[in-house]
Amino acid sequence: MTYAITGASGQFAGLAAEGLLRAVDPSDVVLISRRPEALGRFAGADLRLGDFARPETLPAAFAGIDILLLTSTDAIGSRLDEQRSAIAAAAAAGVGRIIYTSVPDPVAANPALVVPDHAGTEEALRASGVRWTALRNNLYAHMQVPTVQQAIASGRLFTNAGDGRTAYVTREDCAAVAVAALTQDGHDDVAYDVTGPEALGPDDLAALAGKLGGTPVEVVRVDDEAYVQGLLGAGLPEEAARVVASFGASARGGHLARVSTTVADLTGRPPTSLAEVLGLG
Repeated sequence: MTYAITGASGQFAGLAAEGLLRAVDPSDVVLISRRPEALGRFAGADLRLGDFARPETLPAAFAGIDILLLTSTDAIGSRLDEQRSAIAAAAAAGVGRIIYTSVPDPVAANPALVVPDHAGTEEALRASGVRWTALRNNLYAHMQVPTVQQAIASGRLFTNAGDGRTAYVTREDCAAVAVAALTQDGHDDVAYDVTGPEALGPDDLAALAGKLGGTPVEVVRVDDEAYVQGLLGAGLPEEAARVVASFGASARGGHLARVSTTVADLTGRPPTSLAEVLGLG
């Protein structure tokens, strides 16, 4: 059995590559990147060039692959066509199963700006004729660390999520689930929500910040545009600010609150909580 991971020079896929190399013989592992020269630390694996923006590189990248972890790229708004092409190239190369990193609740009602790309890619997977698995990873817990630190420093936690809750999950747990999906049977044609152990709202984040900093933190609820303007004032580029704000709107609409047992079911260990990430667990 030959396993492959795309985007292996990235943070998530790099963690998945490390886990896969521990789980199977490295000679059975193919790691694909648009920068294969950045993969030298992965001893024993077959390192290949594969760039979704250069479809001519994909037939060779996917040749001889049985199971593929297709890591979504970060080119929001332009990646859908590239990911569709990558799925078509994998199917043409004879890949037997494709695992894709998606987002929670990829439906039209979800205002997260990343949803159309992921929904379209999942649709392409289902239409490909290849066995598939969608890993709908919730928001990364580590992304809340700066938010908590800012709240400690100012005594206020700004949010556009209303009372919405989010089941934050660590990147490490998501990578472990991906390795399990790659190496285990029984995950065909199914979508998994990949979450942390609980769904937290702004009041919970403020409580964690207060506990960590030793002083109370006030929650300040603002609308989406005010939140965007605050992020711009903090130095975030506008495109990134609007993506971040759209996740707050998604939480407010209840799209990120579902808690699953996927991490424990696939890896055999409980997921890591945000409190643990913050050093409070």
